[in-house]
Amino acid sequence: MRHRQFLLFMLPTMLVMLLFIALPLISVAVQSLFVEHEQVMKAVENCGPFGCRLEMQVDAEAMKTLREDQPLGRFNGLGTYLDANHLAIEQIGTIWQQSSTLSQAVGQLLNLPFYKALSFTLAYTAIVTPLVIVFGFIIALAVNQLPALLRGPVIFFSLLPMIVTPLIGSLVLFWMIDAKGIIGANLQLLFDDPQLSLKASPVLTWVTLFVYGVWHSIPLSFIIFFAGLQTVPKDILDSARVDGTHALQRVRYVIIPHLMPLAIFVALVQLMDNFRVFEPIVGLSAQANATSLSYQIYSDLRGQESPLYGSASATSLMTIIGIIILLLPMLRRSWRDFRQQV
Repeated sequence: MRHRQFLLFMLPTMLVMLLFIALPLISVAVQSLFVEHEQVMKAVENCGPFGCRLEMQVDAEAMKTLREDQPLGRFNGLGTYLDANHLAIEQIGTIWQQSSTLSQAVGQLLNLPFYKALSFTLAYTAIVTPLVIVFGFIIALAVNQLPALLRGPVIFFSLLPMIVTPLIGSLVLFWMIDAKGIIGANLQLLFDDPQLSLKASPVLTWVTLFVYGVWHSIPLSFIIFFAGLQTVPKDILDSARVDGTHALQRVRYVIIPHLMPLAIFVALVQLMDNFRVFEPIVGLSAQANATSLSYQIYSDLRGQESPLYGSASATSLMTIIGIIILLLPMLRRSWRDFRQQV
């Protein structure tokens, strides 16, 4: 294909990417440099049956004029990134000076809003992603060994967790782990503790979120690996079987190398999805014990009297940077494998 034909072929895709990806990212980056205008107050005389008194109220007209003159807000530069709700540079210095031990300093650091959200986000991503890949691969191997008559129904029921939307699935789990739910009530009977609650304990809340994340994401991993297993050369497997290798050796030396590109693809998708974890936290009402970076963005936009667009934009941009950092090793390996093939 000639260069001109290639450019004409790619032009619609490039225009869509520019319109729906590049421009919004630029807008978010610009918005993160601004903060909301300070409220303009005015004295208003409020008269009642016992006399009149002056009260301070927000000057709506002045605020409207200010927003029309400066729609993005008040320029703050990198101040939003460095404030107490984000990187908290000043607070980190204070914590380091006042803490006597490293564990104490880390404990205080994790109480800061951004680092508290970041710690859960990284833990969720680091635990859920490998478990989804491993269990998805194991399930794909097991289903591939079933008779052809049973594969269809098993595949259908295996995909049900992915069919259920994340918010609805997390709400169902929320009801099940309630003290009156089937899981919560049985756990209280099992441990003979009527006060046991998966919702009250931060550790149990994290575990519940991890379990839900694995349960919801396994079907995608499973179906990708199952499709990849259909492409494994049968002559190589037959040759390995004739040579006397057992099943685990064939999986290790034949199947896994063949499916490695798919494993990298699944890892890329899971890293991006898991680093943006949000719906389970809302569905399980777990924000008291677990907050993510995406939940911080939601809180800035919906949890305040007025939306904090600058704060939400800064968190969004740092989330994107975090995803890029996590994807770099995978992308480098994919590029290296591509160069070797060329």
